[in-house]
Amino acid sequence: MKIRPQPFLSGHGDTKDMKLPLRRGRGRIFQRNAMPEPLQVTAAEAGQKLLQFLSRRFEEPQSVLHRWIRTGQVRINGGRAKPFDRVELNDEIRVPPFAGAGTKAERVPASSGGKELPPIVAETADVIVFCKPSGLPVHPGTGHTDSLTTRLEAAFAGSPFIPAPVHRLDRDTSGLLLVGKTYAAVRRLSDALAAHDGSVAKDYLAWVQGECPWSRPKRLEDHLAKRTVGAQGREKVVAGKSRTGGPNEKPASLTVRCLTVREGRSLVFIRLHTGRTHQIRIQFSSRDHALFGDRKYGAGDEDGCASIALWSWRLAFLHPQNETPVSFSQTPPPVFPWNLFDFSE
Repeated sequence: MKIRPQPFLSGHGDTKDMKLPLRRGRGRIFQRNAMPEPLQVTAAEAGQKLLQFLSRRFEEPQSVLHRWIRTGQVRINGGRAKPFDRVELNDEIRVPPFAGAGTKAERVPASSGGKELPPIVAETADVIVFCKPSGLPVHPGTGHTDSLTTRLEAAFAGSPFIPAPVHRLDRDTSGLLLVGKTYAAVRRLSDALAAHDGSVAKDYLAWVQGECPWSRPKRLEDHLAKRTVGAQGREKVVAGKSRTGGPNEKPASLTVRCLTVREGRSLVFIRLHTGRTHQIRIQFSSRDHALFGDRKYGAGDEDGCASIALWSWRLAFLHPQNETPVSFSQTPPPVFPWNLFDFSE
């Protein structure tokens, strides 16, 4: 019987077919000591907390990611890190050997049901301004899976950072919606919106019932809260009666000016100062000027009005890259009731 020579681990002999021993971990098989290449933080990802970075890169529960960090299996540029340390451009992030099995880049791309992204009004390296149609929610929810965010996930599948909306529009509201293409852009613009310091302007157009008395700019102040109403226990947002605000009530503020009155309806310009749920609809309906076509807070049975006559007309902000003032606007389409007014005037 011939004895086949065995290769030596010292470098002599043919070792090309030799493999490192395998071991099993959490349902996965990986090579012992086979360390993956470190992840490099891209410009789109820079500024995130480490935990956010890992959550976007890996299909793992938060508890697992916390354990990786706590036990030193995740390191930033060779050093131990904490979950809320921020990662910067070109940082090298070391992860456990078995982490690659759960990378989101290797997932099957999210399905958008064959539906495309809404029309793009403007795009830079940091932001996209979409013209959102009525009926498309910004986020998925109960009873509907199609949304702008799911379409973004499908369109940018495998990208280091999935573009994310900076603010929200109601499902039935149409017009301009701002999306950040990098984490830094999303964070800076979101912080500016939350500050309510005027650095971000959100202007709307709306048709409301009745003749509005506000021919000059008028500031409307309310306190809004969610209430359970009706026999079916449905949730609605209502305006509180107290000027100082009661428990669980949040301040809501906007400035309105009436542009014209046509056929018993008023076209109004609105500058939003706070971004409460259904804020514009409630502040007007509580003053007997419900938005045209609003089935929840108004009559909602107007002939020829397919959706709420509320249009996100203009967005103005400081560009997140260089803080240059920028402004984007889009007039409503020439359909009823918007065709009652000539926006070219």
